[in-house]
Amino acid sequence: MNSLQLFGKRLKELRKHRKLTQEQLAELVDLDPKQICRIENGGCFTTFETLEKIAKIFNVPIYELFYSEHKKSKDALIKEMNEIFKNASNENIELIYKVVLAIVQ
Repeated sequence: MNSLQLFGKRLKELRKHRKLTQEQLAELVDLDPKQICRIENGGCFTTFETLEKIAKIFNVPIYELFYSEHKKSKDALIKEMNEIFKNASNENIELIYKVVLAIVQ
């Protein structure tokens, strides 16, 4: 995935988290909704001025618009959880189990 696609994916993630449509975001940043679609699909980029507006809307610093490393693969997450389990007490493992069970049920 190239940089434009990663940025677009992050923008879409932030937009959906705020429960905004592409049309609503476009209106807030004074762009055509088709432009938001192209940005989210990695087809184009935008201006610094628009980046500032987007960051303000999502209440994040501009650099966080480019932060896509927070998503880890399933295998990486399982590996990290296994390390947590190895070092956890029996009580903590039982608590973790109950929390996970409550989430998946």
